[in-house]
Amino acid sequence: MDVVLSPPQVRRSRPANASGPEALRTENQALPDVMLVLDTEGIIRDATLSNLFAAEGVADWIGSPWADTVSESDSEGLRRMLEYARETGVCAFRNVTQHFPSGLQLPVEYTTVLLGGHTGLLAVGKNLRAVAELQSRLVEAQQAMERDYWKLREVETRYRLLFNSSRDAVLLLRAGNLRIVDLNPAAAQALGIAVAQVKGAADLRFPEALMPAERDLFDEMLRRIRERGKAPGVLFRLGPHQTPWLVHASLVSCAQEEVLLVQLAPVVAEATLTEVADPVRVEDLIEGGPDGFVVINHEGTILRANRAFLEQVQLVSETTVLGEPLGRWLGRPGADLTVLLANVVRLGAVRLFSTVLHGALGAELQAEISAAGRGGKHGGTIGVFIRDVSRRLTASEQGPGLEGMMESLNRQIGKTTLRKLVDDTVAVVEQRYIEAALDLTGGNRTAAAELLGLSRQSLYVKLGRYGLEDEAKVVAGVTH
Repeated sequence: MDVVLSPPQVRRSRPANASGPEALRTENQALPDVMLVLDTEGIIRDATLSNLFAAEGVADWIGSPWADTVSESDSEGLRRMLEYARETGVCAFRNVTQHFPSGLQLPVEYTTVLLGGHTGLLAVGKNLRAVAELQSRLVEAQQAMERDYWKLREVETRYRLLFNSSRDAVLLLRAGNLRIVDLNPAAAQALGIAVAQVKGAADLRFPEALMPAERDLFDEMLRRIRERGKAPGVLFRLGPHQTPWLVHASLVSCAQEEVLLVQLAPVVAEATLTEVADPVRVEDLIEGGPDGFVVINHEGTILRANRAFLEQVQLVSETTVLGEPLGRWLGRPGADLTVLLANVVRLGAVRLFSTVLHGALGAELQAEISAAGRGGKHGGTIGVFIRDVSRRLTASEQGPGLEGMMESLNRQIGKTTLRKLVDDTVAVVEQRYIEAALDLTGGNRTAAAELLGLSRQSLYVKLGRYGLEDEAKVVAGVTH
């Protein structure tokens, strides 16, 4: 296959004196982007460019190897293409990066053809810049779509977290047929339905949760929202127990349809409503107070905590302490809380209960606790105020009696042995702590033993040793 494209085949309408590539230049309607006439060694003998590259001067290419005008990485492939064209007559579709004299670099797809009589080679090139630009735009568009997709997923995740964690009951309705599109767990509990039930039943409508006598009122509220854009809250009875809820609704325009955002607010007692209407709210004052405040149940589990308490225990969020026992942060975990709860149940209130508060990061502070509550052992709540007294306590206030006892022992130095001094010192300290524990527990020996980490039998032995049995009975209010 020596002749694939011969000069007579391309001299369709050239002048009589035209020959070689000059004949092809006269047919400019079908000219390729780049056309090179090469000798058998790959040396450029003539070059023709389309009007797209009219500003490019290619005179410097004449007499230069073709391989010198392309990227270095394409030189080896170009050499193989020329060899294949010389052997078979044609080598098609080889992509190279063509370097123009002006410095322009473009991807060009070449087809190389052997001329008749082995007189040379003809390389016809097509500019692939438009294809490369389209590919680049396609890649950029795909990357932009992926970025938008992940941004949308992130927004959807945040929306879902906020929607599900909200304590307010919220649900979305299609404005056209009032079918429930979505609702959070608080709304599902208020209506007495499950979230999975909403997703599985496409015909679950909100008016079905209303009493028949109130559906007309709900329709009237919707009509007013469509006309004026808003409507005052309306009281409805919802759920299996017909609980009263104050319903607020607003119209939200989406891309495809309109959606109703419905919020359910529980109806509180009249006294609470009066407090809410009052510009000075007790809850706000407690939240911003300097002393720690927690609400616990009869088991000591935290139900509410203000900002000052979170600072005292070195935590940031209220959710980290809700459901945890208060004794976790008090002096001896479990013992102090047991004594505190026992005195609140017995007396109704406790004042100036001394303890140590342990922070989550290791800090300790001296604290005084005042507590009061209602209910017995099986119900009710207790309010606990915790005051930091670390700066107020001095050495004399922490134990003047103990210092006096130690001074008397110091006067025995030189008069008795060291072992006897150590034993007497331990006995003085032990007696002092037993007295303090009895005082804290109101003479309750069981609670005092738990507070000291002793068994009741060991405490009884020590009470007899130090002559504190009668004192414990007097503190406990036992008459003989």
